[in-house]
Amino acid sequence: MISKGSRYENARQFIGDQGKEPVFGGIRSRKISPAAGVLEYTVIEGDRLDLLSLHFYNNTRRWWRILDANPQIIFAADLMLYKYIGETILIPRSTETGGGR
Repeated sequence: MISKGSRYENARQFIGDQGKEPVFGGIRSRKISPAAGVLEYTVIEGDRLDLLSLHFYNNTRRWWRILDANPQIIFAADLMLYKYIGETILIPRSTETGGGR
């Protein structure tokens, strides 16, 4: 069950071909509107989304804001991969409205 007010509140379940039963208990990705990045950050070796979240938002649980603002990063763990070192990512405002805690 998804909590009321969660950023996943309106996300759909994975439904099978017959359109009746969920394929599994997960939910599909929620629709993400473009985030207004107010800061560009260059990824360095050892960066992790939770640590960037702590640095920019003083909260390790807001890492998803950074992930939402950077659709080229599919999974949070991808940021730790060598291929992103030197890449520029967007860091959205910490006071953005629209779902989540």
